[in-house]
Amino acid sequence: MLVMAQDDWFTWHSPYDDPGSSLSRRLAVVQARLTEALDSSQPGPVQVVSICAGQGRDILGVLTRHPRAGDVVARLVESDPRNATLARQAASPFAGVEVVEADAGCTDAYVGAVPAHIVLACGVFGNISDDDVHRTVAAFPRLCATGANVIWTRHRKEPDLTSQVRDWFRSAGFAEEAFDALADTLMAVGSHRLTGEAMPFQAGQYLFHFGNGRAGNAE
Repeated sequence: MLVMAQDDWFTWHSPYDDPGSSLSRRLAVVQARLTEALDSSQPGPVQVVSICAGQGRDILGVLTRHPRAGDVVARLVESDPRNATLARQAASPFAGVEVVEADAGCTDAYVGAVPAHIVLACGVFGNISDDDVHRTVAAFPRLCATGANVIWTRHRKEPDLTSQVRDWFRSAGFAEEAFDALADTLMAVGSHRLTGEAMPFQAGQYLFHFGNGRAGNAE
């Protein structure tokens, strides 16, 4: 299967407008896991980072109805200027949310936004190489505060990497909170909490090159 050309990432979001699409179903699960993470967050500001945030639907859809929206301090990182523009427009009601047009695969994009209490990595792992997935998971303790929650997605097309990704999270000091394999689709949503120690942040570190996954389609 071909990896989607970068120029298509704007129109790729169109299926979200169909409530019956697999992307909409995945979005609902991601938002449910994010809601749980916010519900269990300690009092005070909640720092959130969204990697390859697209149009921000994962987090912004939750903030429109969550009682702790005012506590959220979020950075949405997106490289496509069209998606970033729509995300900024949708984020305008939330003073604590910023949208940064940058390469999410380099840790420079997260300077000043970490350690995070919640990290969203949705639509990332299906579009980067297996080695980059491993590298990114191993780096999450440098982006997270102890106790932070990472919510991620990945397709289950053969060869299904999700079991290996879950193992990599365990090796990085995370405990699995949930793993949702969506019925009648090949999509999956994982949620892991950092129970090990957080590590010092390092700027200028390469995590991944987006678009190098074998199966593509941002799943």
